[in-house]
Amino acid sequence: MTKVLVTGSAGFIGSHVVEALEAGGHEVAGLDLRSGYDLRDTAVLDRLLPGADVVVHQAAKVGLGVNVADLPDYASVNVYGTAVLLAAMAEHGVGRLVLASSMVVYGEGAYDCARHGRVRPGPRSASDMSRGSFEPRCPRCGEGVVLAAIDEEAPTDPRNAYATTKLAQEHLAASWARETGGTVTALRYHNVYGPRMPRNTPYSGVAAIFRSALEAGCAPRVFEDGGQMRDFVHVRDVADANVAALTCGEPGTLTVYNIASGEPHTVGEMARILAAQRGGPNPVTTGEYRLGDVRHIVASPHRAAAELGFQARIGFAEGMKEFATAPLA
Repeated sequence: MTKVLVTGSAGFIGSHVVEALEAGGHEVAGLDLRSGYDLRDTAVLDRLLPGADVVVHQAAKVGLGVNVADLPDYASVNVYGTAVLLAAMAEHGVGRLVLASSMVVYGEGAYDCARHGRVRPGPRSASDMSRGSFEPRCPRCGEGVVLAAIDEEAPTDPRNAYATTKLAQEHLAASWARETGGTVTALRYHNVYGPRMPRNTPYSGVAAIFRSALEAGCAPRVFEDGGQMRDFVHVRDVADANVAALTCGEPGTLTVYNIASGEPHTVGEMARILAAQRGGPNPVTTGEYRLGDVRHIVASPHRAAAELGFQARIGFAEGMKEFATAPLA
């Protein structure tokens, strides 16, 4: 039996991780701000870390946020909080970390240009998007590109506060592993959805925003033209990936894995399926955009399958049918 401390244990993903760990026979302790435990409080960590074999670190401030006024809070919770946790793990001799990272660290997805091969387009301009030109182009020749699955070796290119802090967490954890001989497995979640997802806030994922609109009797508002490609992965599959990651990795290193379904779908398709399952109203495609958003990002799940033995079990149609009426937090 493994003794596991889960941070963010009462949250959307964390609560499912706790259930999966307990179902696997592990002893679980939880740390969550909702229960009065602040990750940045060393006294709390001094009580909870002794005896733990592994920390599964889910606690974070998520979403794109509202504006730059959110920057201090993102840095405090995600970066400083992780630094405090790692220092306390070193003090108490806890040598294994499973880190909830995110596909947002990649920035824009991978693309192939007919002339220049694999390319990574830069951020899209406001002028292009304001006239409805949403698709990235080759950064070298300006021609159209074809979407490709991104793997863990792709360079990182975070484009908003959340993405920057998630990458900072990976770097801090890698430094901790090198200096202590600890083992870090970073799980780069793609678009996670499912029961207990937070209701519509500026920090919610797009699936929750659409579900919340439908629950209120409003049409989901789909930004751009709805053609943004994503990999939607069910939260119970994500929880299973965390369980699989408990014993993998090499001492002194950080290893990253895409946690994804391997079956990409468009944002517009997701909105239409949710609306159909709830009986409408139908989505409205608005042409609006957010500069922090990327156009497409889909994942290669092959490393997680080969090294963690992880493969998503819940298909898109099945998962969205459940999510259309599942309780939100």
